[in-house]
Amino acid sequence: MLYAEVLVSRTKVAKENAIVAYIRSTRAEVRKVRWPTLEQGWAMTQIVLAVTVVMAIFLGVLDFGFGWLLGQVIAGNVIFMIVGAVVSAVLIGAVYLLGQAKEV
Repeated sequence: MLYAEVLVSRTKVAKENAIVAYIRSTRAEVRKVRWPTLEQGWAMTQIVLAVTVVMAIFLGVLDFGFGWLLGQVIAGNVIFMIVGAVVSAVLIGAVYLLGQAKEV
């Protein structure tokens, strides 16, 4: 019985703490990373900033357009009610078709 208790205590001591194991494996993986050069990092930053600005302008124009269209519909302009219905139908149809598309 004493031999079994010693064996169990040895296996408990041999186990590594999960947090320590995580930190060690993380450090090992970070050492394998190929970090970009300063020039590559700056080029990627410029791309991200440009895309962010373009998307902000695009979404701002869309927001302004839809807000203006909704204001015209609320004001009771029949032509804009029809345009709003057509735009809504096109958007709903596009969402439906995109949902039905098969992945390649």
